[in-house]
Amino acid sequence: MVFSSLLFLFRFLPLALAGHLLVPRRWRNAALLLASLFFYAWGEGAVVLVMVASIAVNWGAGHVINKCDDRIRRQLWVALSVAFNLALLCVFKYLGFFVDTLNALLWRLDSPILHVKAIGLPIGISFFTFQAMSYVIDIYRGDARPQKNPLDFGLYIALFPQLIAGPIVRYRDLASQLAQRTVDISGFAHGARRFIMGLAKKVLIANELARASEYAFHQSPSSELSVGLAWIGLVAYGLQIYFDFSGYSDMAIGAGRMFGFRLRENFLHPYASCSLTEFWRRWHISLSSWFRDYLYLPLGGNRCGALRTYRNLLIVFLLCGLWHGANWTFLVWGLWHGAFLIAERVVRARPGLRALAERVPRPASHAYLLLVVLLGWVPFESSNLGAAWDYVACLFGAGTASAPRWTAEMVLDPLLLTVLLAGALGSLPILPRLRALHCTLASRGGASRGMALALDLCGHACLALMAVLAVASLAGGTHDPFIYFRF
Repeated sequence: MVFSSLLFLFRFLPLALAGHLLVPRRWRNAALLLASLFFYAWGEGAVVLVMVASIAVNWGAGHVINKCDDRIRRQLWVALSVAFNLALLCVFKYLGFFVDTLNALLWRLDSPILHVKAIGLPIGISFFTFQAMSYVIDIYRGDARPQKNPLDFGLYIALFPQLIAGPIVRYRDLASQLAQRTVDISGFAHGARRFIMGLAKKVLIANELARASEYAFHQSPSSELSVGLAWIGLVAYGLQIYFDFSGYSDMAIGAGRMFGFRLRENFLHPYASCSLTEFWRRWHISLSSWFRDYLYLPLGGNRCGALRTYRNLLIVFLLCGLWHGANWTFLVWGLWHGAFLIAERVVRARPGLRALAERVPRPASHAYLLLVVLLGWVPFESSNLGAAWDYVACLFGAGTASAPRWTAEMVLDPLLLTVLLAGALGSLPILPRLRALHCTLASRGGASRGMALALDLCGHACLALMAVLAVASLAGGTHDPFIYFRF
């Protein structure tokens, strides 16, 4: 079941909200846990038992770690818990990749080929296993107390708004909300507005851009991919993945707010950045902060000299790439980002280079960031390294297209052009500035307050229009899962 479906919007969500509000307060977590398990089982079937096993093992491990007085035993138990969670990932997500890689080596050595039966990837397994690991690690560090109620802990892992594509929630951020939270009209309305905005991002922008990116990356052979078409497809994909994933995060945050939960922000207009370092402070914030707190800092962070800092960055982003998928393309994507982050640190560490970089005009720095990120999306979206290399060749005119065709293969109609423009503008922090302007005008009197009221009415009208258009599009559309479901 996906958020951008009529089944979810008009059946599951209203019933879940009604059940949450009508049951006695002390049973709300149990009712929401049942709804979340049903939500997951609807699409995954018996695989929900994998998540139930993760809940049981990590809940028990948290209590054992908390009760251990001996440091060695505590370390042993946290190691076993982390190993269990990583084993889930390895079996369900990486086993085929490891076997295929080993088979390639064995084939070269003229050795027997290994075989493994394909295992379906449970949706969201990367997200809920990272949440489970953060729980036991925080208990080991003393940053969190174990949850006594297994149903409340189960809700922390299975809470349906953020279950299958994040944001990755830390237990210490949600513990007090599991114990007590308030659902009021103001918070519910805020959540509904946020949900509608996310739905519009997904349905009206990301889905429309998918036509162009899908054609460029997966339907058009490289022999027919001109320079113009390759760049259009790449820009479309860069905007598509942003609006697809940030749209899901908006919907998750909005749905959570309707149930009384306040989930952390996951995107802060990353394409407005002027460096890759800034980009990763704004893109998939919950994942980048998870890797920072549970891998980068334990490795030593930037406290152990330049070379070890660069090594730590490279390890983190190689594993970040592997987290996204079991394919060499994701490892190359992680290496690409890690290499540029290291290069930026090298520049900042040398006064002469830093002074030179500070004199670069902001538009040029922004163009650099966009070029690096967009080129990084090529291996991320390509099926293999060969396809990624062919696409890069087409981008820079080294492909085999017989003629420079900009629009022949792609239906570049006015609607798609409009969506590309809307996506480009929507990726910039324009809306927060309008909100700030609204607050400033509302705090004044006279004509300013009238202008604030006009902005308010215009915003509500736009929101209503987006909701109508999104539902109309869903009514005539097909199954369109979010990109991050496959991670």
